Amino acid sequence: MATFLHRLGRLAFRKRWYVILMWLAVLGAVGAGALKAPGASDEGFAMPGIESQKAFDLLEQRFPGVTADGATARVVFVAPNGEKVTAAENKKAVEETVADLADGSQVASAVDPFRARAVSEDGSTAYATVTYKVAANDLTDASRAHLEDVLHAAQGSGLTVEAGGTAMEEQGGAGGMAEVIGVAIASVVLLITFGSLAAAGLPLLTALVGVGLSMAAILALSDAFGLSTTTGTLAMMLGLAVGIDYALFVVSRYREERAGGRTPEEATALATGTAGSAVVFAGLTVVIALAGLSVVGIPMLTKMGLAAAGAVVVAVLIALTLVPAVLGCWPNAVLSRKARGSGRIEGDVKDNGGTRWSRFVLRRPVPVLLLGVVGLGALAIPMTDLQLGMPGDEAKSTSTTERRAYDALAEGFGPGFNGPLTIVVDAKGTDDAKGAADAIAKEIGATEGVVSVSPARFNEAGDTAVFTVVPATAPTDEKTKDLVTTIRDERPGIESETGATIEVTGTTALNIDVSDKVQSALVPYLLVVVGLAVVLLLVVFRSLLVPLKAAVGFLLSVLASLGVVVLVFQQGHGAELLGVEQTGPIMSLMPIFLVGIVFGLAMDYEVFLVSRMREAYVHGDSADEAITSGFRHSARVVAAAALIMIAVFAGFIGESDSMIKMIGFGLASAVLFDAFVVRMAIVPAVLALLGDKAWWLPKWLDRTLPHVDVEGEALTRRAEADPAPAETAELEVTRA
Repeated sequence: MATFLHRLGRLAFRKRWYVILMWLAVLGAVGAGALKAPGASDEGFAMPGIESQKAFDLLEQRFPGVTADGATARVVFVAPNGEKVTAAENKKAVEETVADLADGSQVASAVDPFRARAVSEDGSTAYATVTYKVAANDLTDASRAHLEDVLHAAQGSGLTVEAGGTAMEEQGGAGGMAEVIGVAIASVVLLITFGSLAAAGLPLLTALVGVGLSMAAILALSDAFGLSTTTGTLAMMLGLAVGIDYALFVVSRYREERAGGRTPEEATALATGTAGSAVVFAGLTVVIALAGLSVVGIPMLTKMGLAAAGAVVVAVLIALTLVPAVLGCWPNAVLSRKARGSGRIEGDVKDNGGTRWSRFVLRRPVPVLLLGVVGLGALAIPMTDLQLGMPGDEAKSTSTTERRAYDALAEGFGPGFNGPLTIVVDAKGTDDAKGAADAIAKEIGATEGVVSVSPARFNEAGDTAVFTVVPATAPTDEKTKDLVTTIRDERPGIESETGATIEVTGTTALNIDVSDKVQSALVPYLLVVVGLAVVLLLVVFRSLLVPLKAAVGFLLSVLASLGVVVLVFQQGHGAELLGVEQTGPIMSLMPIFLVGIVFGLAMDYEVFLVSRMREAYVHGDSADEAITSGFRHSARVVAAAALIMIAVFAGFIGESDSMIKMIGFGLASAVLFDAFVVRMAIVPAVLALLGDKAWWLPKWLDRTLPHVDVEGEALTRRAEADPAPAETAELEVTRA
């Protein structure tokens, strides 16, 4: 692989303008396709194999024209203090508003609260449910404007009118201040690391080209594959982070080879063959982890994983072709100002921050190891209290109408009104469908924990009924989950008495089912990912203990990051600093996301740092000297790469979407722990304690494993045997 990439880097250097024009042409073509592509249609959240999804599918079949996951708006009316919504004037205002709401081209129904008995016991609050024929992402601007206009007009009647539901969700695209903040911080880090504007700008420029291409491709394919806004945001987040990092590694190795006296062309080829090999391996681990999300069985998760994996593939290809091509155009611009000014390129620095830190760890491996493990272990403790769910309107700011509507409903009707259950009655084949539905509603209404049951609504064929059950507890309360379980446990008796079958669904039940499925899939997925890490690192480092150490470190960083996510988003410690106004359960998909993404990123740092140690050890350094050598060459670059990733991920904490905010915080925390605690502290401490044993591999296993030259040892040996004259490199600088 290293030899092939060496040739590829040399070819890109020589044919630089063709390579640059090719990437620009691809970007232009895909961008044009994105502009012509129709808007993405939201297919909704689907989870094959769970009861809630089966009920949704039945509703779509029996109620044609109204999708089971169609957008909804729950409009809440609150009377002024001392008044009731049932008063003549207030009632008239409510009825007129409901009539206006129903007068929409995409509206399926608007239920009058007085007919649906949707009035609180004290008469202060009422709500009307508006159901649309299409999903939230397919609502037209005219439908949204109509809803807002009706609400605004109703507020002039003296009533407090707020609205929540999926119809109120903003349909923003990926982009905004999050990316700007991340790129700005990355620029500063790169400038400090390289001391050159060109060297700092090159990784940013090539990463932005890759992100632009990836986002254009997602937009072009969004209609065909139903890709959501969140899918694009995740792809942008990862594409930007790894795009900068991978280019950073290649440019850093190029500067190192130039410092060793190589000509620009040979330095570019060696950088592509050595650092580029590590980029391919690191990118492969990320792609495998992201693509592996498809085994969980959640279509939305599969799409997000594959789209993000595609962005990573683009980042790898750009690092291997576009970066060498740009280096060929301006071979000396990325060098330090001192090198450009003097015409001489400095050789390796024997003592830097990386070497000083490694020597500190080598002198005190046990305290460093204990401090790192105990610290991460302490941060992981809150994870034992992990509760999975899907954040709703309760997690939004009180400045939004959705949050105010949520609070008004909880105050007027009780917390359960914000998480009603939908009961689907399949009475096909029964003699008395209405009688069966009434009997089922009566039976469920008598269940402990049920506040009320709405009148049943039948389809045109009269063989399927739907009614709503309001729990006494909030959607994320464990008692609500117990209620869903109780209703499902009572189902056999109910079905035998009535002859009809029932399914429990709705947003609350769906979230419960999703959480259960994700929790059951988390451990197997974690085992697969960790097992894959051990196998891959076994091949790369040809050692038994190094892969095991890497896997344990990965688990520590993942568990610690999940712990701090629980600490902030679930328990509320420091939540206000991040703009989290309401704590609650952790997003169901968060643990799976964190495991998959952090696995790939952790292997990045493991490869770039430890491979340089192995290279030094193979060339004759002692075990301790190899650790110091690895830190001298790689610590600064790995630290810069980690800071860039943290900056990019942390930038998304400012997003209004609670899902993106949580993912950004979790990933930033995971990279912080993995790069600076695990790779920079625990790894050298463990290697120092193991000594030569760290690099031991049984001879039979050494013969069995394939030889993968990730760090380009063959190229390095060949380059050392036939080095480029130093004066040639100096001449190249002088010409610049």
